[in-house]
Amino acid sequence: QVQLVESGGGLVQSGGSLRLSCAASGSGASIHTMGWYRRAPGDQREMVAVVSNGLGTKYAEFVQGRFTITRDISKNTVTLQMNKLKPADTATYYCNAFHSTLLRDFWGQGTQVTVSS
Repeated sequence: QVQLVESGGGLVQSGGSLRLSCAASGSGASIHTMGWYRRAPGDQREMVAVVSNGLGTKYAEFVQGRFTITRDISKNTVTLQMNKLKPADTATYYCNAFHSTLLRDFWGQGTQVTVSS
């Protein structure tokens, strides 16, 4: 099992920055991919950015170079640096980890990001 704990959400003005962090505990050594997803009210959950062992990073098109995802495998952490935030980025952000042995996803509890105009 994997437990994910997120931190770093909050309220920021348009154009501002936030840094989200996620720490994984449990079977961290078997995590193949970590990433961030988000869900805005009334919308479906969507991928924001992911980083995979040996496969690099992938970003959603709406990121447009504003966000950077980094992973520290030794610490089992993943961070999402978000710059030039827009009101459209307002959502609950969820940390995700894919376990390569259990072949399943694990999710954090979510952290709220609110961008005011």
